[in-house]
Formats: sequence, structure tokens, C-alpha cells
Amino acid sequence: MIGARSTHFSDPGEFRKTQNWIGGTGPDNAHFVPPTVVEMSHALDDFERFLYEEEKIIPLVHIGIMHAQFETIHPFLDGNGRAGRLLITLLLCHRGLLESPVLFLSSYFKKHQKVYYEKLDDYHNGNIESWVEFFLDGVIETAEESIAITSQIRQLRDVDMLKIQTLAKRESESGVLVLQKLFGSPIVNTKKIMEWTGFTRAGAQKVIDRFINLGILYPQDEKGTYDRSYIYKNYTDIFSV
Repeated sequence: MIGARSTHFSDPGEFRKTQNWIGGTGPDNAHFVPPTVVEMSHALDDFERFLYEEEKIIPLVHIGIMHAQFETIHPFLDGNGRAGRLLITLLLCHRGLLESPVLFLSSYFKKHQKVYYEKLDDYHNGNIESWVEFFLDGVIETAEESIAITSQIRQLRDVDMLKIQTLAKRESESGVLVLQKLFGSPIVNTKKIMEWTGFTRAGAQKVIDRFINLGILYPQDEKGTYDRSYIYKNYTDIFSV
């Protein structure tokens, strides 16, 4: 949490030692007031015990309640939302519902931010079912979007792999290596290509030029050739739709 976006007195990595609140200028006019520090300690003990009660509740329902309860306890001065959203993904992996951490509900919560807060209010008022339904809808919507994105990535990979296979054998081999790396690091320069391939700067630039001619890489800025950045634009565009 150090160096991340935070309030001035965030005290990263430490449970809060003072009262906090959500909305308003103080506890008296706040939209929601989390437990006091003493009550928070007891609540965290209960929260930890609940996390281990994995066999008593359906996994997705268990994870949904976990998130709402964590946000209710609000144990940090800042970053509670980020930590709570991260816990969702970590538990999805822990429960075997994800093979890797690739499903994040942050975009869903942001897209339906007003409803998200309303459903947390419902949870605070004892209407747990209302919150769980909203959470499950979010998992469904986000999973469907992830499946669609994955399909687009596969299609793009296949198309660009065919382009690379039209090159000479040696050029094709280095091209396949670079293409695979681009899915993890879609913005590159000659230095990055040199690291991946072991080529000289001139050799790395030739790889970039070939990728530009194939319509895979595009110049990202207007700088000169030296240290210029290039982007795998057709790939990054998939995530901006």
C-alpha cells in the first residue's frame, strides 16, 4: 500500500486506531459509521472465523458475504475498497473457482456504483439476500465479459500468428517469441525486444519494423527511432471497448 493512492493519514498495512466514517464531515452526519476500534477487533476475529467456515456456505455466497462484511468493518483508514475487491479474487482462486486471478469485479462495482452502495446499505440493514443477488449478478456479468475478451484475444493471436508464419524461418522464430511476450507487455521499445531476443539494437529494430509492416505494432509516440515506444494496439483495444 506504500506509494499507492491514499489519503494523507492512511497508515498503510495497519488496522485503524481511530474511528472512521463514510460520507459527511464526521460520525454525527456520516452516511455510514463502521464499528469502533474496540468493536472492530472483535468483528475481525469473527470475520476470520467466518473465512474458515468454507464448508457451511456455497462458495460464491460465502465470498459475497465476506466482501460486504469486510467493507462493513472497514478496518483500514484508507484502501478498504481496494483490499475488499482484491479479497474477492484471491478467494475465488483459493476456492478453486478460478485457475488464475483473472476475474475482477472492480469494473462492475464502478459501473453500478450507486446500486453497489445501496446494496451494501441493504446488507447493513439486515437484507443480506439483496446484496448477495447483486454480487452474484456481478460475477455472472464479469465472467461473461471475460469469456468474450478471451475469445477475441485468441482470434487476434491466431490471425497475427499466421502473419508471422509468412516470414522466413529465422524471422518467424523470433517473431513467435516476441508475439507471445507482447500479450504480457504490449508496449515495447528496442531495449525490451533486445531483452527478449538477445538481439543487438539494430536486430531488435528490424523485428519492430517487421511487426509494423505486418500491422501488429504501431508507433506510440512521435519521438525519433531511438528509444521510441511501440504498442500492440489491436490487443490493447480489446480491453477499451
